[in-house]
Amino acid sequence: MESYLLKELLPLVEAMLPIDGRRIGILGHSMGGHGALTLALRHPGRFRSVSAFAPICAPSRSPWGEKAFGKYLGPDRAEWLRHDATALMGEQVKAPYPNGILLDQGLADKFLEEQLRLALFESACHAVNQPITVRRHHGYDHGYYFIQSFIADHLEFHADRLGKGRRHPPLSF
Repeated sequence: MESYLLKELLPLVEAMLPIDGRRIGILGHSMGGHGALTLALRHPGRFRSVSAFAPICAPSRSPWGEKAFGKYLGPDRAEWLRHDATALMGEQVKAPYPNGILLDQGLADKFLEEQLRLALFESACHAVNQPITVRRHHGYDHGYYFIQSFIADHLEFHADRLGKGRRHPPLSF
């Protein structure tokens, strides 16, 4: 997915649509949130803003990640860390996104503690002074209504950081 997105899809979109390729944000949900975080951290400067809903933050330290990484990346755990958002953030020498990262998490999400490991990513951000807003929502799980309830905030977050064309004042969290 990484090579498809970076080498095929984004160049095609930039060639076919009147967009500024220097002002692109990335967001995702769950495994897609993991992808958004890792792509943003593996390719600094490619994305100007990053946000996620209930991302898998430390897959090398979760049952899902151990199973998936073992199958896709093999047994070498050092290779796994090249695809682990928490490990990648921990390697930073300064905040890669000085305008912040936005994460939303439902507190009724059955995957939160064992699989998503959000607290580990949050700690890694704090260790490198990466501004991060983590919003925890009571009564929300991992599904559609969670995303539907907060997607407008993420779109405003990205619009604010991407600049041009903003119609609303910046969000304050």
